[in-house]
Amino acid sequence: MTTVSDATHTRAPRRDAAENRSALLDAAVRLLNTDIDASLEAIAAEAGLSRRSVYGHFANRDELVREVLRLGAARVAASILPIEHEDARIEIALYGATLWRQVQHASVTAEFAVRGPYTDLVAKSLEPARAKLRATVHRGVRDGVLRRDIRPEPLARLIERAALDVLAEATHDGLSDRQGHELVMLTALSVAGLGWREAGDLVAATPELAYRTASADEGSRA
Repeated sequence: MTTVSDATHTRAPRRDAAENRSALLDAAVRLLNTDIDASLEAIAAEAGLSRRSVYGHFANRDELVREVLRLGAARVAASILPIEHEDARIEIALYGATLWRQVQHASVTAEFAVRGPYTDLVAKSLEPARAKLRATVHRGVRDGVLRRDIRPEPLARLIERAALDVLAEATHDGLSDRQGHELVMLTALSVAGLGWREAGDLVAATPELAYRTASADEGSRA
C-alpha cells in the first residue's frame, strides 16, 4: 500500500528534474548571449549542475541549444500576435518595439537564432508572427500609408530584417534600452516607406510607442 509519504517521495525527483531543466535553459541563455560557442560544461556549471546531469534532460549540446532557440522564438511570436492597431504604421512600430523589449538583453542569441544554422527550426515558431506582419503590410499598402514600390511579401521580410539589424547594432555599439527601442521603430518605419522626419513625428506623437522599462520576465530568455 502506497502511503502519502511514499507518494511525496516519488514525486520529488520529478519536481527536481523540472527545476534542473529550467536552470539549464536559463544558464544557456545567459552564457550563449555572451559566447554563442559556450560549452556544455560551462552551461552546466552556470546552472550549478554537473555535465553528467545534463544528459538526463538533453542528449547533447545541440539539443539544448535548439530548445533554447525554439522556446525563445515561440515566446517572441506569442508576444507579437496580440498586437492590434487600426494604423498599420503604428502596428509595425509596435512589432519592432515588442521584439526589442523581448530580446534586448539576449540580442546575440536572438541574432544567431534567425541567421545561424537553426533558422528552419526558429522559422516554424516565428511563422504566426511573420504571417501577422505580412497581413499588416498588405493592409498598410492597401490603405496608402506604406510604400507601394515593393510587393508586400518582400517588404514584410525587409522590415523584419531591419529590426534584426538593430539587434546586431545594439550588440556591437552598446545601445541603451531606450535608444534601441526608438531605433528599431524608426528603422522599421523607414523601410516601410516613411521619411525620417515623418517616422520620428509619428513615434513622438503616439503614446503607445513610448519607451517603458522591460519587466523582469521580458528578455530573460531568447
